Amino acid sequence: MRYSKEWIDYELLDMADGEKLEKWGDYILIRPDPQIVWKDKTNPKLWKQAHARYVRSNTGGGHWEKLRAMDDSWAIKYKDLTFNLKPMGFKHTGLFPEQSVNWDYMIGKISKESKKRDIKVLNLFAYTGGATVACAYAGATVVHVDSSQGMVNWAKENIVSSGLQDRTVRFLVDDVIKFVKREIRRGNKYDAIIMDPPSYGRGKNGEVWTLEKNIYELIELCSELLSENPLFMIINTYTGGFSGTVIKNALNHAIDREKIITFDEIGLRQKNSEEFLPCGMTTICEFN
Repeated sequence: MRYSKEWIDYELLDMADGEKLEKWGDYILIRPDPQIVWKDKTNPKLWKQAHARYVRSNTGGGHWEKLRAMDDSWAIKYKDLTFNLKPMGFKHTGLFPEQSVNWDYMIGKISKESKKRDIKVLNLFAYTGGATVACAYAGATVVHVDSSQGMVNWAKENIVSSGLQDRTVRFLVDDVIKFVKREIRRGNKYDAIIMDPPSYGRGKNGEVWTLEKNIYELIELCSELLSENPLFMIINTYTGGFSGTVIKNALNHAIDREKIITFDEIGLRQKNSEEFLPCGMTTICEFN
């Protein structure tokens, strides 16, 4: 499993009975996670310090229950990057801290190559822009695509908070597949492509996306957007039972050029423990 050892503002404090206890800067939150099937807590007293808990509803969804005084929004840092957070619907905060290992990879690859040439990155299903911020920080020009105006606005705020407002980032609210097809017709090319496709989603005009039905088409289309000398394509998947081998096979079939494909779980290590929480699979297709 790949995981970051360099978080300071985020910590996974404990895990038990279907919930995780996390420190996000000044605040401690309790959020559900179905993979935490054991019952015993490592530090029961620490759970009493939580500022808020996400409570699932028996009918679906849920709500945040505030336990202590806290701000409605706040910011945390990962190295030189700054991200704005807030408790939002469906248990999220606007950031996936396990993705920091991928940010480090992107920054390393882009920083080295951007000294020699301009690097153009396409970030699809880009959410609040963790990868967008990382790539812009590394010196790339970034095109950020998401179907939600709210998420795109949030990503813009993260760019500004990280002091990167002078970097070239194009933000688009669009259906991913429709946008990629238009880019192919325009003849645009990218040196790196990142995607975080959901299991299920809808485009801005109600277009339906399902991972099993649409992922191969998207990979095929994105293969046509790769430049003559691309760096990488990164695909994050979170669907239970959807193996990294499937994505590797799809990349092998769709991309007819020399490449190295690797995949592994990404996750979070519990503080003062040898236990890890898996948080999905990352497949990296590297070209040079």
